[in-house]
Amino acid sequence: MKAAYFEAPGKPDVIRHGDLPTPSPGKGEVLVKVGAASLNPIDTYIRSGLVNMTLPRPFIPGCDLAGTVTAVGSGVSRFKPGDRVWGSNQGLLGRQGTFAEFANVNEDWLYPTPAGVSDAEAAAVALVGITAHLGLFRCAQLQNGETVFVNGGTGGVGSMVAQMARAAGARAIATVGSQVKADLCRSWGIDLVLNYKTDDVPARIRDFTNGLGVQVWYETQREPDFQKTVELLSRRGRMIIMAGRQAQPIFPVGPFYVKDCSLFGFAMFNATPDEQRVCADDINRWLAAKKLQVPIGKTFAFSEAAAAHQFLEDNTLNKAGTLTGKIVLVP
Repeated sequence: MKAAYFEAPGKPDVIRHGDLPTPSPGKGEVLVKVGAASLNPIDTYIRSGLVNMTLPRPFIPGCDLAGTVTAVGSGVSRFKPGDRVWGSNQGLLGRQGTFAEFANVNEDWLYPTPAGVSDAEAAAVALVGITAHLGLFRCAQLQNGETVFVNGGTGGVGSMVAQMARAAGARAIATVGSQVKADLCRSWGIDLVLNYKTDDVPARIRDFTNGLGVQVWYETQREPDFQKTVELLSRRGRMIIMAGRQAQPIFPVGPFYVKDCSLFGFAMFNATPDEQRVCADDINRWLAAKKLQVPIGKTFAFSEAAAAHQFLEDNTLNKAGTLTGKIVLVP
């Protein structure tokens, strides 16, 4: 099979594209003919060596995929050949990734793809959708009628947070950096869309919440300014952090605890299969009902995986501002 792979961590140009053996499914595994995969920052961290994980050699990167089951191993009960599936959690913790024509995946990490949802959409929603759901519902236990704030309303995780909040009956506030992105957020029904370059974000949040603050603050920035954000939390507000591996910002302990606030930090790949399946069930229901729109910003072939990694790093690390939504790769 054709695959993107590398032999040792490094810059994006360590990724090669060529022939590797097609895997065979073992016990509990499903062989998926990959229709689409998507690229996430964690993929670039693993490739660069920033996140040190034991990797098989050669290593195929990629966490997310969607495609069609072609074979199943012994003991598989959830899927059969011909089923359309999507999933995440590949390319992590010693598992091979998804930037290949075929991927072997344990059935615990796969979910049925709803009718009418493309492989590109299913792959693009995988990691970011599960991440958004875990933060909002497992951690913060978001309730109907509450207000959620998220940075980056058209980003991978941010777009899912804002739309899931609305799907669950909450109000959503999101920031963006351009009028085009603001229009996209409003098309999803986001209640308050703020341009962080031109709007007085704290003042607008206070006005929107009648001075009470938001119940759930979903922080996607790598260097949060807790001095500002804690002030904008409501009493018993919950804050979620899921980015910034090297960050050590100042934290205003006093203002935080006197309001009975809570802080949750998590990494998606620490969640169990059962926890993630709860997320996937809701994601599938919302996708089928058209309550989740998956923004795809750019598509690359697997043979262009090195360029895709570079493009993502240009946007996440160098703030190029040329990406709205997810990067998808196809065979």
